[in-house]
Amino acid sequence: MHSTPRRSRRLSTLVSLVGVIALGLSLASCGGSSSSSSSSATVSSSSSSSTLDQLAGVTATGTLGKKPTIAFRTPMTVENNTYAVLQKGNGDVISDGDRVCAQAIAVNAKDGSELMDTWTKNTPDCSLVVDSGSISSTYYKVFKGQRLNATIAFGVNDENSEGTSYIMAMTLVSKSRALTRATGTTVTDIPSNLPKVTRASSGKPSLSLNDYTAGSSLVAQTLIKGTGDKVESSDTISAMYTGWYVTKKGKLKQFDSNWSSGSASDFSLSSVVTGWKKGLTGQTVGSQVLLVIPPDMGYGSDAQTDSNGNVTIPANSTLYFVVDILYAY
Repeated sequence: MHSTPRRSRRLSTLVSLVGVIALGLSLASCGGSSSSSSSSATVSSSSSSSTLDQLAGVTATGTLGKKPTIAFRTPMTVENNTYAVLQKGNGDVISDGDRVCAQAIAVNAKDGSELMDTWTKNTPDCSLVVDSGSISSTYYKVFKGQRLNATIAFGVNDENSEGTSYIMAMTLVSKSRALTRATGTTVTDIPSNLPKVTRASSGKPSLSLNDYTAGSSLVAQTLIKGTGDKVESSDTISAMYTGWYVTKKGKLKQFDSNWSSGSASDFSLSSVVTGWKKGLTGQTVGSQVLLVIPPDMGYGSDAQTDSNGNVTIPANSTLYFVVDILYAY
């Protein structure tokens, strides 16, 4: 089990669209239209485990790109891994590598009541990257080739004590090209006494201490200056990162990295260690940042352990991170 920069490995995680997809539950991309067509897209696969059954009896009406009205006969029995394209989009085609922002509605399958929506406060989820390395091939085939403003409904059966099965309907409202590494201007006036970062051709960073001795203050040194939006303290960021600490023998030890998987991770800056929040707030999307985080802005006196109780980060460790900021929302 990796030790990420989140405040605690036991913190409850926020449910995101891509998170639901990654868990194999049902999700969607929705849009509104004057049509109530419930035709469904085909997901072809030779493996039954990588197909989605059709979700019948659900319709959507409304103007494309606006909050749709979802209708079905209640009570409705909902199963996981079911979906239907309720409205075909009229915008740009979703292509491989696109990051997609989606508005969503969750409707209770039992009585048709609305459980949640992102439309009211205009807080679309932008965590979905249409890439076979980021989401399952099943959902990749569903999203790739759709057009913006498409309405897709997915059935979600939580199988909990309250039986709150629901229909998740999402509107694909915008897209951008997802970054895979920091891109911008290399910073040249980096203090010579800081740890040295080198990058492989893939962008994966390596770190050398360079005889550096950590102090009690946070270091947030921009290595590559991106040209994207400025990160706010309330944002969720998508990032590639590697983390190290220094052993008792004075050697750097890597404790976590998502470069091995090649897939970015999303972090709410309200749910990470203080050093990440303070060090990344004000940085720009596309930047690469070296963070040196003193213990009181990291995990403090709490040693981090894996599922077997093995220590992954000793107590009172100074943390070293190299972070590529790929997106903020």
